[in-house]
Amino acid sequence: MHYPKLSSTLTVAPQIRPDDLEAIAAAGYKAVINNRPDGEETGQPSAATMAAKAAALGMQYFHQPVVGGAISDKDIEDFEQLIQNAEKPVFAYCRTGTRCTVLWALTEAGRQSPEMIVNRAGEAGYDLHGLLPRLISRWQDQHG
Repeated sequence: MHYPKLSSTLTVAPQIRPDDLEAIAAAGYKAVINNRPDGEETGQPSAATMAAKAAALGMQYFHQPVVGGAISDKDIEDFEQLIQNAEKPVFAYCRTGTRCTVLWALTEAGRQSPEMIVNRAGEAGYDLHGLLPRLISRWQDQHG
């Protein structure tokens, strides 16, 4: 299984199953972030099920449910704190991987140019061109 890396410490993916965590742990990931609300889709594994499997494999597990089209500044801050405090490398997932990629992009908006962020996301298979206005606004807020 191949999942795109957004940075040396963060990989994103679409929905995974409990059994996928074995290969993820074997690949060296130390922490998992789930950005899906429980019950978002029929048949989706619950956060509790995923957390139990991750713990059994010695991995950190964080559930930060985020609604895709309504990512708030608090969601961005919370994701940034999880990334900073989690053991590395981190494996984040949601329904398609886009929500995790958007959260990453918005946390990076003050450190990398919006164009670099969109290009990196594109290389990983995620088109964030629609996010450019928000990335530019965050960049300008931090760089004047």
